[in-house]
Amino acid sequence: MSSHTVSIPTHTYNFDVAIIGSGPGGYETAIRAAQLGFKTCIIEKEPTLGGVCLNWGCIPTKSLLKNAEMIHALKHADTFGIKVDGMSIDFPRVIKRSRDVAGQMAKGVDYLMKKNKITVKKGYGKLAAPHEVEITGDDGASEKISALHIIIATGTKAKSLPTVPVDRKRIITSYEAMILPEKPDTLTIIGAGAIGVEFAYFYNAVGTKVTIVEYLPHLLPNEDEEISTLLEREYKKQEISFLLGAKVESATVEGDKVTTVVTDANGNRKELVSDYALVAIGLTGNIENIGLETVGVETERGFIKVDAFGRTNVEGVYAIGDVAGGMLLAHKASVEGIHCIEKIAGLNPQPIDPMEIPACTYCQPSVAHIGMTEKQAREKGYELKIGRFPFKASGKATAAGETAGMVKLIFDAKYGELLGAHIIGHEATEMIASLGIAKKLEATADWIHNTVHAHPTFSEAVKEAAADAYGEAINI
Repeated sequence: MSSHTVSIPTHTYNFDVAIIGSGPGGYETAIRAAQLGFKTCIIEKEPTLGGVCLNWGCIPTKSLLKNAEMIHALKHADTFGIKVDGMSIDFPRVIKRSRDVAGQMAKGVDYLMKKNKITVKKGYGKLAAPHEVEITGDDGASEKISALHIIIATGTKAKSLPTVPVDRKRIITSYEAMILPEKPDTLTIIGAGAIGVEFAYFYNAVGTKVTIVEYLPHLLPNEDEEISTLLEREYKKQEISFLLGAKVESATVEGDKVTTVVTDANGNRKELVSDYALVAIGLTGNIENIGLETVGVETERGFIKVDAFGRTNVEGVYAIGDVAGGMLLAHKASVEGIHCIEKIAGLNPQPIDPMEIPACTYCQPSVAHIGMTEKQAREKGYELKIGRFPFKASGKATAAGETAGMVKLIFDAKYGELLGAHIIGHEATEMIASLGIAKKLEATADWIHNTVHAHPTFSEAVKEAAADAYGEAINI
């Protein structure tokens, strides 16, 4: 990637680039803008930089999930000849560590802003005109800044159900789920996407009785069906309950309990009584009260409408990341932002192919994929070669005691090109990167199979799965 400084025209604006929102999309775009020689400002309404991902999403939840992994390991330590007596969980300390991790990372973003000489404005930013942002602080004082280019990176917020009124006390969102004052005995989770299944894994590990309710037929309904089915099998082993194909009719709070009324897949009415109900049915763009109507920026189904490089219908106004829709992933936001600013700078970034963006879920076994599912590939008319390799046949996985899951690779039968890669297993979220490179390079099954993989590693399963697609796997 080029890092040369571009020639910027002189003008009377305060900044060349102003970015509203400091999540991964916003702050990485700001850094790239500074690298390219733009005078850059970033605007953030929260006390700390880093957005939802760093402060209330990706990073602190992974801290909590690491606790869950450690608890799981200690509970099964006797398998490794290690006896653990008197294990206890200090729940407030678990939560505090998560917050400390987020705080540490936020300080890192502060440092990066200073290092790159990026102006940070604290306050609520909204468009006042096509090249003007009004920033209002917590004290009510406001100022206006002007910029040749304004990039909106305001992210998303949790969706809600009309019949499930979130009060943030008993009926909660992921924000509250990260900072509960004490471990709940029971928890109902509405929604089985990444957020729902990750919190189910965490709270089950600390001793909460968890029930997931999902309207669609599978956990992680956007994953390959075979992978989702394997996760369901593992969650049953972990004694995580779930109702699939079920509709939530209502949720009401009485005292310190929530009653969630559900109609199951067979039409039966059930009442789930729990200490809390976590609503995790998806996300919608933060598009309200940021001045979009003032300047005439178009929206579509709760998100800002943009082209392949983040340009809106209003010249000089852009949107990147979750607020612009598509795959709601931090790494996708970062790439979009960098491509947006490089396009502004006159470089030649290429449009992002959604099929080259990995998606990860950090429960255990973890889940990751890139490209098409088997169903999607068949619907597009491909003839397929599919290879699978179970981790129970992997020497490294067996030695590590992590044999759940498999690698599933989907190839075009005509040319052998990798169309989709799906992993469920202990190292899935790390392993997917190599398959992302393979996908980017339009690798064939033969290339993957004939790439020498170190032994013993979890990644050998990738090589074996590619070989299996053509009946050449050695270890199954």
